[in-house]
Amino acid sequence: MLNKMAEQKNRQRIKNKMKKIGFIYGIICWLALTAIAQDNDNNNQKPDGSRLEALKIGYITKKLNLTPEEAQKFWPVYNQYATEIKKVRQDAVLKNVPEIDVEEQVLNIRKKYNGEFMKALSPQRTDQFFKAEKEFGAFVTKELMIRRQNRIQQRRPLLRQ
Repeated sequence: MLNKMAEQKNRQRIKNKMKKIGFIYGIICWLALTAIAQDNDNNNQKPDGSRLEALKIGYITKKLNLTPEEAQKFWPVYNQYATEIKKVRQDAVLKNVPEIDVEEQVLNIRKKYNGEFMKALSPQRTDQFFKAEKEFGAFVTKELMIRRQNRIQQRRPLLRQ
């Protein structure tokens, strides 16, 4: 009887901790979204993608719900992975590489890091990471399209005058 009561208390404590963690992740994501939604006051400053990267990290963190041990193993590998992907994309722009070749290089990097991610996460969670990364890309694309549409609609009344 005492074991059951102790077990219930432990479950309740875990449940409360998970609620707090979920709340914190929600706040982080909300802050990241509001930071991205704000206009850049300094028009001379070139965007470096750091706000978008912060939003992506928050999104992935929320989707994977990493334990501290998993996070300690996962994020260094992710940072190397993201650096390689970014370098390939930047080189492609500078050297005018065909898109199909860029995608092939990115796929090779993803295959290379698949094994590295599996050292930090289970195969299912690794797959979940790659899916979350795609979902985030789709989210950003959709958001950009909506913003472009809004800008066009705001300019139309000015053109009619």
